[in-house]
Amino acid sequence: MTLVEERNASGAMAQARRAMIDSQLRVSGVNDPAVLAAFDSVAREDFVPPARAAVAYVDRAVPLADGAVLAPALSHGQMLTAAQVQARDRVLVVGKPGDYLAALVRAMGASVVTAAAGSTDFAEPHYSLILVDGAIEALPSAFGAALVDDGRIVTGLLERGVTRLALGRKVGGEIVLTSLAEADFALLPEYAEPAKWSF
Repeated sequence: MTLVEERNASGAMAQARRAMIDSQLRVSGVNDPAVLAAFDSVAREDFVPPARAAVAYVDRAVPLADGAVLAPALSHGQMLTAAQVQARDRVLVVGKPGDYLAALVRAMGASVVTAAAGSTDFAEPHYSLILVDGAIEALPSAFGAALVDDGRIVTGLLERGVTRLALGRKVGGEIVLTSLAEADFALLPEYAEPAKWSF
């Protein structure tokens, strides 16, 4: 690729990023200036295989590899809006892969650690915010153990076959998730409900 072709491709991606912000995020209630600035500064195409770069900014999930899925930008925008990320936050991003969401949080000035879906060993509780990049059915006790008192968790939650955005806060050592709205998240099988036997 020549330098001119690289500049044209870069310009086209920047235009696609701007269109994503204006036609997917803003019109759906994602209007926090810090959230929008993060989306504008992080190149989504860098988090998909090169062969899928052309669809990085479409308004749907993008399949990656090994069953991983990059959630739609709107899902991440709703998540970051609900999380109310602050620069002082210590954030744990759990997912498969979770890298794009972590990059957005870093762009908002917070300290970020990532962990693969299925991880349960998060050491001592010192995170003020946990973001789960996908949908869970059951909330692992390890998440509560990793949060400081009054810490928040934002995740996709599978309820009766529908994925929703859910927000929880650790109070008195307990976390109760509250569903906020339907959202497009892929189920993380690592956090599925244990199978129930019936006869």
